Amino acid sequence: MSTKTSPCEKPVALIAGPTASGKSDLAVRLAQRLERGGRRGVIVNADSQQVYRDLRILSARPTEEEMGGIEHRLFGTWDGAEICSAAEWADVAKQAIAEAHADNAVPILCGGTGLYLRTLLDGIAPVPEIAPGIREAVRSLAQTEARVALETEDPEAASRLAPADVTRTARALEVVRSTGRTLSEWQKDRSGGIGQDVTLHPLVLLPDREWLFARCDLRFERMLDAGAIEEVEALLARNLDPGLPVMRAIGVPEIAALLQGELSRAQAIAAGQTATRRYAKRQYTWFRNQPPENWPSTDNKNDAECDFFVSLFQNDG
Repeated sequence: MSTKTSPCEKPVALIAGPTASGKSDLAVRLAQRLERGGRRGVIVNADSQQVYRDLRILSARPTEEEMGGIEHRLFGTWDGAEICSAAEWADVAKQAIAEAHADNAVPILCGGTGLYLRTLLDGIAPVPEIAPGIREAVRSLAQTEARVALETEDPEAASRLAPADVTRTARALEVVRSTGRTLSEWQKDRSGGIGQDVTLHPLVLLPDREWLFARCDLRFERMLDAGAIEEVEALLARNLDPGLPVMRAIGVPEIAALLQGELSRAQAIAAGQTATRRYAKRQYTWFRNQPPENWPSTDNKNDAECDFFVSLFQNDG
């Protein structure tokens, strides 16, 4: 992802990290600090679950009170019947960022979806449509078969993908079979990113894992008391395709099993907490390894907006 930071370009703050790490609160505090200095901040959502209006509670979308009087964009924008791809989100995010800059405001990207951020900053690889026959053949393979094939046909992808990563294994294999080029080769031709056109002020939150997991557990249990069960009931009543992202979001399958009598409340809570911790662990690993080395990180136990965004305040004139 781009690291260009020329003060001549328009500023974009970025607060990223795993779920429950405190990103939303920090983004609001940063925007409020900007306002005290005479410049408005606009928070732009970069979380693939908070984009869906059907997941207000389960995605931990900020409440009116938690927004602290700060404008929030792209929260609850997509209907659950739609798929918000990284490319679609990036197109709308570019518009929101441009509008903020036109109003002399500072856009503050806030979220934990690395693919969204990478697509926005670095652009998207121009991979052609996969031949239907190849896609069908690849998707019909057992994961063990697909893994063996990938190790032969795209060893670089096999070396970086977890053996159990079904989705990415299939994607890498179908790309190389359909196009004759590996996915990493296509990704070298990325285009459409804004990373070279803005001054990025990034911060990655990587708190202590035990602290993070405890927050995940507590938050999921509180969600059930705050209306998450009713939220899933409303989703199920829509009879949406179970393969849609909104139906596979953390907490939805677990609460659906509770409503259908397959799990007790205690079992649903335990399952939801486990799913949340696993998701947070994957995000933690991604943000520890994937961003550029010069992106600062913090455990979020200090006054981070003062410590890490000094250059933003200096260059906001």
